[in-house]
Amino acid sequence: MIQKNITKDILLGVATGDALGVPVEFLSREILSVTPVSGMLEYGSHDVPKGTFSDDSSLTFCLAEALTKPFQLMNVADNFVSWLNDDYWTHGGKLFDVGIATQKAIRNLANGVHPELAGGNGEDDNGNGSLMRILPLAIFLKDKPVEERYRIVQQVSSLTHRHIRSVISCFYYVEYALGLIDGTDIFTIYDNLKQSVFRFLASINVDQQEIEHLDRLLKGDIYTLAEKDIHSSGYVVHTLEASIWCLLTTSTYADAVLKAVNLGLDTDTTAAVTGGLAGLLYSYQSIPKEWLNELARVKDIEELADRVQNFQIPSLSMSDV
Repeated sequence: MIQKNITKDILLGVATGDALGVPVEFLSREILSVTPVSGMLEYGSHDVPKGTFSDDSSLTFCLAEALTKPFQLMNVADNFVSWLNDDYWTHGGKLFDVGIATQKAIRNLANGVHPELAGGNGEDDNGNGSLMRILPLAIFLKDKPVEERYRIVQQVSSLTHRHIRSVISCFYYVEYALGLIDGTDIFTIYDNLKQSVFRFLASINVDQQEIEHLDRLLKGDIYTLAEKDIHSSGYVVHTLEASIWCLLTTSTYADAVLKAVNLGLDTDTTAAVTGGLAGLLYSYQSIPKEWLNELARVKDIEELADRVQNFQIPSLSMSDV
């Protein structure tokens, strides 16, 4: 039986979206509407070569690397510290982009703060820095009960972002990914999560006002909204909403990630978060070949994906499509 390599779907999906968005990060939607991104660009906002991925992918790879052995939160933390201090899993051995909250939290980790207490817990600590790198966790969680899934998502988010709003946004995103891994229709997943996520969060006594921050996903039909109603800032809820909207309003990997990039502002993260889901939906083989050929360290990424797949899902290791 031929099986998908879901780890390649995730890692290449995230990294390709990220690299498409890096050169135009911070540009407005108005500017990009005039000169929209249609492929890999070079230099731009960060003056880096074509195909360069950012902290979004680097930290995703750091988490994935920790999944090549029995899961321990400290292994993830150590990889994050190696990234910040030693340029681990960067392109060209040079870190060029890191969020303030993420940097502060990883400094806390380096100074011995407990991993579950390292991330900020204030109202203002709800950037998208944990959402952008959480997706490989879905591979590890796919056969676990919901209580354990939530607990581990909370732990991994809290390494850099431990406010409940960031945690439940990551939880929703991973739950959506698990639906894709199961092969469920994207609109069915969306409808199912309205019930299952809301019920679960209520059952563990998450503050109702915090759950309401996800109302456009849990109570509405976000795919019916116009582009002008979709935000693309670095706020975690905006990024989550934009990624689901891009996925539900397109029909190919390329269209989904380009739609995300051309929303403007936090282009790399919006496209990375969208790209991970689109990779799972359409498979890494649907990513345009010219983009993969231009993606930095693509062979290293594929090798990492194989190692994760072989450790986490050994029964599938010999039957990659």
